[in-house]
Amino acid sequence: MNGLGVLERAGQLARSGEAFALATVVWRQGPSSSKQGSRAIITSRGEMHGWIGGACAEPVVIREAKQVMADGNARLLLLGSPGQFGTAVPEGMTVVPISCQSEGALEVFIEPVLPVPHLVIVGSSPMARTLADLARALDWLTDLVSPQDFTADSAGPRTMILVATQGHGDEDMIERAAAVRPAYLGLVASRRRGEAVLGYLAERGVPADQLDRVHAPAGLDLGKTTHEEMAVAILAELVQLRASGELGRGMPMARSVPSVASPVDPVDPVCGMAGDAAFSSSHGGATYYFCCASCRCSFEENPDAYVKAVLR
Repeated sequence: MNGLGVLERAGQLARSGEAFALATVVWRQGPSSSKQGSRAIITSRGEMHGWIGGACAEPVVIREAKQVMADGNARLLLLGSPGQFGTAVPEGMTVVPISCQSEGALEVFIEPVLPVPHLVIVGSSPMARTLADLARALDWLTDLVSPQDFTADSAGPRTMILVATQGHGDEDMIERAAAVRPAYLGLVASRRRGEAVLGYLAERGVPADQLDRVHAPAGLDLGKTTHEEMAVAILAELVQLRASGELGRGMPMARSVPSVASPVDPVDPVCGMAGDAAFSSSHGGATYYFCCASCRCSFEENPDAYVKAVLR
């Protein structure tokens, strides 16, 4: 896959709501198997589609792409042999030494492409329409659906659902929406009305862990407001919860990244590059992974020296 094929695949992943990173070669120094303008997609599972470079560059780019997706910050990498660039490294660029025997080098720009928030508003009141317009102004994927059209297929674990049915079937809508276990579920109602709805559903046997996730009433408490101000208050709460990372597990938020010593993302103790399961060696009851056979040989000649360096 290359050229337009990479961009087409990026569009498919974006429409499916899957997070990925787009890596682009912006500069190269030969000899290198890559070309300026080469692109690749790295998925959240660490799969690469496209071409960035050979065995030295690929595992490093995958490792860095995972970090980019985790923290949401793009980065510019300079890949080359240790000491190759000296002090001629621009500020803000991340230097990643690679131990390939060639003298080639690459600059690779990696940018995260995270799913946009998905908001489903159940209802047709003026407030619901205003909220939909505001959310779309933020480029959120927003669906305004009637109670008759809302089903479990309308949402998923990444979705924020707002029930704004104005007392017409609130209980049924909340029960349906809670079963989806969305990232956020809010009910537009007074506090007393919200307590009544949740109490009724508890008596019907709806699991407490589902009902505990319901925000009733939805939105920040701004006191007596117009329907336009209520829409702003609800959107403000959603923005606040997203920014603080308090929404459900399915939302595209910053997540923890495996330690570099983790077998999920092993690092070669000899050169610091990403390790490969094809090149491994055991020492002291632990398994170490290497980028190539030569690094493995260096380790096996004096394993204690490299283990101490890793632990230091």
